[in-house]
Amino acid sequence: MGISTSRTDNGVLVVTIDCPPVNALPVRGWFDLAAALRDLDAGARVVVLRAEGRGFCAGIDIKEVQRDDGYTALVNVNHGCAAAFSAVYECAVPVIAAVHGFCLGGGIGLVGNADIVVASDDATFALPEVDRGALGAATHLARLVPQHLMRALYYTAGSITADELRHHGSVHRVTPRAELDDAALEVAS
Repeated sequence: MGISTSRTDNGVLVVTIDCPPVNALPVRGWFDLAAALRDLDAGARVVVLRAEGRGFCAGIDIKEVQRDDGYTALVNVNHGCAAAFSAVYECAVPVIAAVHGFCLGGGIGLVGNADIVVASDDATFALPEVDRGALGAATHLARLVPQHLMRALYYTAGSITADELRHHGSVHRVTPRAELDDAALEVAS
């Protein structure tokens, strides 16, 4: 569990998030994800970023931050998120995000920095941080939707579906959930 990688015969590096129960990444997970995207072997020509479980990513592990008596975990998770987001954005090869279920908080940061987004028909995207008194990934959401919609989604902690994002041009393809991995690999081919 955590962050794992595998490689197809045709040079697709598949990076998988697997942090049950909701893929809320702890500090180490953010840095591990960044390392997986920065330490590509010479044969990798594209990355598919995907997840196991009920949803793509629920953002940071809030329980880890709450267990910390001070601010160390909060500061470290912010650094980890920044490292992972920039690793997606600066990746030496294209990054395809394959999103299913929920994509929340830091998950929006990953998707907002990906080159191509393929999503399942059950995928929803949101920044619930405002309801928890935290700043969030609004700048990354701004890459997915027009500015006024971004503001409305952010300030209301509202959500948007994969089909709606496809309408805005930020999701390349929407597919049934059972076909998501195959669709992402097809786009990567």
